[in-house]
Amino acid sequence: MPNDDEKQAQIEALLSGEPVLARLATVNPNTLQPHVTPVWFLWDGTSLWISCFISTRKAREVAKNRKISVLIEPQTPQALQAVLLEGSCEFIEEPRERVAAMSLKIYQRYVGEANITDKERGWSTDPENRVIRLTPAKVYSW
Repeated sequence: MPNDDEKQAQIEALLSGEPVLARLATVNPNTLQPHVTPVWFLWDGTSLWISCFISTRKAREVAKNRKISVLIEPQTPQALQAVLLEGSCEFIEEPRERVAAMSLKIYQRYVGEANITDKERGWSTDPENRVIRLTPAKVYSW
């Protein structure tokens, strides 16, 4: 069984390592119906960043209810099966330059800097684009 330092290193490796899909869980504040959707993310060592468009259900729900959960699993589970991050997030709309820059970093993580196209650049600067920043209040791993 890994000690706390080893476990933290495994968590950091999963969050910062190969790009895998995360699952973002939100809740409709009116009906309390949960919603889970796959997302791309970026871990900066403290916070998890997710790009989203305001027209999506996840963005509309986060705009009304900042409490979210994000589950991340490695493609090939070994010692660490999954990490669950929970807390209240920031829903960042402004400044637009920050939204675009963070979105582009997320896209680069998944497609590679050399493969960024006008499509991804357009997404990052789209007026509907927002970023979610989760600095987790709780982290669970198994």
